Amino acid sequence: MKLVYTLFCALVLISCKNDKVKTAKSADVLVDESKSAGDSLIHPKEVHFKNLRQITHGGDNAEAYWSFDDKQLTFQSSNKKWGVECDQMFLMNVDDTFDSIPPQMLSTGMGRTTCSYFMPDNKHILYASTHLADKECPEVPLRENGKYVWPVYDSFDIFVADLKGNVVKQLTSEPGYDAEATVSPKGDKIVFTSTRSGDLELYTMDIDGSNVKQITNELGYDGGAFFSPDGTQLIFRSSRPKTEAEIKEYKDLLARGLVQPTNMELYICNADGSDLRQLTNLGNANWSPFFHPSGKKVLFSSNFESEGGYAFSLYMIDVDGKNLKRVSYGSEFDAFPVFSNDGKKLIFSSNRNNGGTRDTNLFIADWQD
Repeated sequence: MKLVYTLFCALVLISCKNDKVKTAKSADVLVDESKSAGDSLIHPKEVHFKNLRQITHGGDNAEAYWSFDDKQLTFQSSNKKWGVECDQMFLMNVDDTFDSIPPQMLSTGMGRTTCSYFMPDNKHILYASTHLADKECPEVPLRENGKYVWPVYDSFDIFVADLKGNVVKQLTSEPGYDAEATVSPKGDKIVFTSTRSGDLELYTMDIDGSNVKQITNELGYDGGAFFSPDGTQLIFRSSRPKTEAEIKEYKDLLARGLVQPTNMELYICNADGSDLRQLTNLGNANWSPFFHPSGKKVLFSSNFESEGGYAFSLYMIDVDGKNLKRVSYGSEFDAFPVFSNDGKKLIFSSNRNNGGTRDTNLFIADWQD
């Protein structure tokens, strides 16, 4: 689930959830003087980035994912210059850039879509859409009792489409929310979030939609899951209410198709749900995690060091919870980092270089360990 623009705008108005200001847990890194003068989009401390290239120029663009052969990407956008009123799915070649002329749309153009991902054959994608319930864009509530909320539409189901935009299969048809699907690098499994149990839990299914299994079973929003490079583990975000008041608030909101995403931590488990453990304990919102190509680290977005709660940066942490390191600097919003399958490139979403607007664009960098 994306809603980048609404998340950014709402969190501007939200102070840090914790009363105490957290001390920085990541040390500044030395400036890499070997960067070329042409890397003007890169902050001096962003030593892991090289040859950063801006892909989109305007609108709200995010959640870009690589084909298995790293030649293409699929992403979602609500760029009004492209005649898009709410998130739809688009296709791009790895060397493309876009401004006023839109890329090829892969979704139906109806309803709202989220979380597209390439299938192993590089000829199809999966994504979630509300178009069967309503062709119009659904309403997007932003605040509930003064607090920022995300909608989890029960009209979302997961579909497979070819690269011409033709829906070829519907993978889910259970009542309730089914979305946030991603594919294992092994090409055999899909992980997704569903409310079919009455709570927002993770499930896996075979690549054809069969053999559905519930992976998590604790109260709270479990979502945004990705497989490790070898397909043996899952990394995901979760908001786990603890107190009686938090539990009541969570259940009341969920009954109305809403969640409050301002306090989320990262969890990691085996692909079958075993050996579940909490990876971060930073406070505020920690989300959009993705495994480093080594499988030994995780890259994610967080506002835990932001005193105002609205500035999100990229961080990296070992899978044992050690060696937290800040990766991106100097932007109000950096999120959705995704490595190419060969580990050489990183695509992410950022507010950088947006001319003072609220646009969120896609950027690709060569990755340097």
